[in-house]
Amino acid sequence: MSDHRHKTVFTTGEAAEICGLSQQTIIRCFDSGQLSGFRVPASRFRRIPRDKLLKFMKEHRIPLDALESDRVKVLVVDDDPDIIEMFVDALTKDGRFEVRTARTGFDAGVEANRFRPDIMILDYMLPDINGNVVCKTIRESEELQQMRILIISGVINKSEIDTLLQAGADDFIKKPFNISTVVDRIVELVQG
Repeated sequence: MSDHRHKTVFTTGEAAEICGLSQQTIIRCFDSGQLSGFRVPASRFRRIPRDKLLKFMKEHRIPLDALESDRVKVLVVDDDPDIIEMFVDALTKDGRFEVRTARTGFDAGVEANRFRPDIMILDYMLPDINGNVVCKTIRESEELQQMRILIISGVINKSEIDTLLQAGADDFIKKPFNISTVVDRIVELVQG
């Protein structure tokens, strides 16, 4: 999911994503006057200002989470339960993060599509596939292209790091790592 927290005007597709409705439903609501907005001059494109979208969502009792959440959504993918526990503990205590976890590449894909994280913390060596396959799959997904990917691994060499970065990873940190350094890097990548 793209970061909608700071946008002031939305397309019908973005409004649909935020509301959990189909784009056609949003267009029908726009065209019938239930959802206010404007058309882009000399085009058929509709645009919905933030305040009008909020009003529509409140009137229809649609959760405002996607617009009002200011927490960074983090998906931690690692098959080591100790690593997962360390991240969940550190990020939850920090308060700036909403955290979900997965232990396989397959589960990472399912959870990424469901949760739409801002960033994925990804172990390179997973039980089912390796990190570059996960990176390529995410970068091929239109809905997930904005998501940042931070690879963390202990068993890796320079050529594998280069391959991961080419596959779509945004950065790499070697195990063992300092958790506060990783948290700082998460924030930098998401805000960058």
